[in-house]
Amino acid sequence: MPDVARFGWLLHLDVDQFQVAAERGRRPELRGQQVIVGGDGDPTRARQVVTCGSYETRALGVRAGMPLRVAYKKAPEAHYLPLDMAYYEQTAERVWAAVRRVGPPVEVWGFDEGCIGFGDRDAPRPTESAARALAEELVVAVRTECGFDCCVGLSDNKQRAKIATGFAKRAVRDGADGEGARCFVLTDANWPTLLGPQPTEALWSVGARTAATLAEHGIETVDQLAATALDDLIEVFGPHKGHWLYVLARGGGDDSIAVVAPPARSHSRSVTFPQDLTEPGQLRDAAHRLLDEVLAQVVREHRQPIRVGLTVRTSTFFTRTKMRKLAAPTVDAASIVPVVDDLLAAFALEEPVRLLGVRLELAEPPAQ
Repeated sequence: MPDVARFGWLLHLDVDQFQVAAERGRRPELRGQQVIVGGDGDPTRARQVVTCGSYETRALGVRAGMPLRVAYKKAPEAHYLPLDMAYYEQTAERVWAAVRRVGPPVEVWGFDEGCIGFGDRDAPRPTESAARALAEELVVAVRTECGFDCCVGLSDNKQRAKIATGFAKRAVRDGADGEGARCFVLTDANWPTLLGPQPTEALWSVGARTAATLAEHGIETVDQLAATALDDLIEVFGPHKGHWLYVLARGGGDDSIAVVAPPARSHSRSVTFPQDLTEPGQLRDAAHRLLDEVLAQVVREHRQPIRVGLTVRTSTFFTRTKMRKLAAPTVDAASIVPVVDDLLAAFALEEPVRLLGVRLELAEPPAQ
């Protein structure tokens, strides 16, 4: 189980354009060039999207999640590179090792971001200057050891710290320089001025659908949300989400971090095919390749699969997942492949297949 602790300060660290920075780390000639990472790196092929674009391409309108074909129209001169997940995992491990060497507890959220705790919540809270000094030390450590730039947001909870990182990023884009410029503090003192006039979507975890529902009730800004009675929010969104929106609008959030990430319950791999597949043999080969990839990750983590899942999406976008329990936990591919084949046959597919995914659900790891 993770060691959950509460802290006086939460620091959200975000590595700038992580996949692009990782690629530039092994190909220095790409520094300063337009770079887009996504799919297999071929922008002429369909059904592939941008995972990360360099700031040079973002200035041209390229965004994460954009189809590569659309990105190519906006940035035809860019270098298009394929995803290399194994390399990014190794690179991210270096980044977070550098952060941990500075000393504070860390909750890693992904390759490029995580949260750092500073100052026991039940002890006298460290000063803002002490928290800023730690943030600047983290920026220097990541740059020195890994060659990456990052920004750090500081506050008393995760949600507000992540929003603070956004202000730090904007300052850097506007030309601010130095370690201090890459850190931004967001507290009760500046929250009303900075967030109050902003649309509700400026709050982390408030998405477009929630914002649209709020707007239907005349709530469009953070100030208006903060002025809304709790009972009114509960009436519209229910007790859980209503309370959460009430807290968020006032700058509240979660002040704890899980110092050790809980073990994954499953691992999966999926692929969207450049052209829909219709032949059973092609589908079996693709499913076996995906199984090999996800099984390799499970073996590296010394885990044991207990169930196998197969997800199919047809050309009509009908999507379904079937699961089957293994006879016994095993990492023996020869024992798992027949189960995958049986699952595939159970779909009785009549439409061409657009996407295929394999998931392995895992047994709990042995107690340490």
